Amino acid sequence: MATLTGSSVNHFVGQRRSITGNEAWRGRTLQECVAKEYGGEFSIPNINMTSGGFAERGHDETLPSHCFSELIAQPSTWSLGLDARKGIKAAPPSALLDEARRLRDEQIEPQSPFLQAFGQAEPLRLWAEQRAKARTNLEARGLLEKLCLLQDSKDYPLSDYNVESSPEAAMLRQAFPLLDTDPLEAQAALAYLLFKNQVCVTATIWPTTRVLIDKSSNTLVNAPVAFDYSHNYHRSMQAVMWSRILKVTDALIGLLKQTPADDGGASLWDRTLIYVATEFGRTRARVGGQEDFGSSHDLNNGVLLVSPMLKGNRVLGGVDPDTGLTYGFDPTTGAPDKGRQTSEAEIFSGILDVMRVDTSGSGLPAVTALRGG
Repeated sequence: MATLTGSSVNHFVGQRRSITGNEAWRGRTLQECVAKEYGGEFSIPNINMTSGGFAERGHDETLPSHCFSELIAQPSTWSLGLDARKGIKAAPPSALLDEARRLRDEQIEPQSPFLQAFGQAEPLRLWAEQRAKARTNLEARGLLEKLCLLQDSKDYPLSDYNVESSPEAAMLRQAFPLLDTDPLEAQAALAYLLFKNQVCVTATIWPTTRVLIDKSSNTLVNAPVAFDYSHNYHRSMQAVMWSRILKVTDALIGLLKQTPADDGGASLWDRTLIYVATEFGRTRARVGGQEDFGSSHDLNNGVLLVSPMLKGNRVLGGVDPDTGLTYGFDPTTGAPDKGRQTSEAEIFSGILDVMRVDTSGSGLPAVTALRGG
């Protein structure tokens, strides 16, 4: 755990600042920084399954295009769009499709008046580049089926279209039993497959803001507007939402631990950092010793980081027992410092330090207290 004091209690603004450190490095997001450092050879380095401020791209247009996020709205069905012909009944043979593509690229499009006029425009150039890479980065790797979370069913008759589920589908349904109805579990399952198949180097997931009920047990899975339902019932909603976050996180960590990263004995978990970002904190008022009570937005806050690369099992900063407010820590040693507050930029910098991202010339504050040995 690391304490911090944020700079906004607006939902979207707070979300964005939690991943940019309040625009700490030319407006880059953490995900873009990691994608730049490690994602050059990956098919889709930066995957984002959220919305709002968490899904916004950064402002640094000098970054290579592969650094920016690919947004996924429906993780369960997303992989069905990763092949131009597989899953289509009576689709033409691969050889015929390849010939059609060759004619399009070499003869038809070059003669198009539109492309002759605008073909050098950056959006069209990028589109053509990504379209060409899709054949080798997506289709040729068979990612449609490797990433397919669906089961053969009446709603999704995969066998009718000669499509199979991911080889890990049964295992994922044991780890995430609500995968078909809970967006967060589906996102976590897809994130695992993306990492295992070396498609991306960073994946961003989040709990929905919709109320979710597990009908089999008649229990609340996700509160209305998620953590922000603490406006009405702070203690119970915090308990529901943290139980949800930690349960899904634990299941994902378990899968990563059992999956080799290479032939050297390291697992995917050995190279992973999970950052539970927040928008802002909550007020500490509790009138009359009530068992449950409402709370409002507050700048005073903290974040959860989980990784074998951290100097873990500790709290950076602390909580004043008289006020319930947090105080900061020394960015080098991690020692609690009641005279300072840790900033969003320092958390941002500390995470990049743990991930061994080159921050030369960034102007970021030096924060080394998070990194393990």
